[in-house]
Amino acid sequence: MNTKWLIGIDEAGRGPLAGPVAVGVVKVPVDFDWSLIAGVGDSKQIAAKKREALFCRAKELRYHRQLDFAVAMVGSSVIDEKGIVYAIDTAIARCLRRLELDAAACHFRLDGSLQAPPQFSQETIIKGDVTEPAIGLASIVAKVTRDHYMVRMARRYSRYGFAEHMGYGTKAHRHAIAQYGKCPLHRVSYCRNIKYIV
Repeated sequence: MNTKWLIGIDEAGRGPLAGPVAVGVVKVPVDFDWSLIAGVGDSKQIAAKKREALFCRAKELRYHRQLDFAVAMVGSSVIDEKGIVYAIDTAIARCLRRLELDAAACHFRLDGSLQAPPQFSQETIIKGDVTEPAIGLASIVAKVTRDHYMVRMARRYSRYGFAEHMGYGTKAHRHAIAQYGKCPLHRVSYCRNIKYIV
């Protein structure tokens, strides 16, 4: 196999009570110089301002065709109807279509339990977002894109504080659900068994 491209894949938003799940797919040459975008890693361990700066840098590098990436989000209704694994797989497929990848020239590295379609050479790496820069950058572009969306939705559904917790099950968020009920962003299947006030 003549591998030319390394593909990193990670998701953001698997566990929240509200909002979509987002998948990031990053495409870099196998000899990519990671000093061009230093500091990538697990998005959850990077401060928000740093994540934003890395996201902006990734867009600059994409503009100059030094790397490419895509992010796809799948919403709460699909998660409720089909499950989180189906939603993530759907988002991965959407990203791969956008990037028009040649299976013969790509090797995939994915975080955790994620899988690419079987025609692609791939390896799943536990804590890959920490150890593999391509996965770390995928984690960052997925999380920043999802966070931007949740901030926009916070203006539409102002009672829930989405801009603060991004849909995760904080005490304030659970209290808001108990007080106001669920909005269209909520994952009904995730909200059934939670304790609203602790």
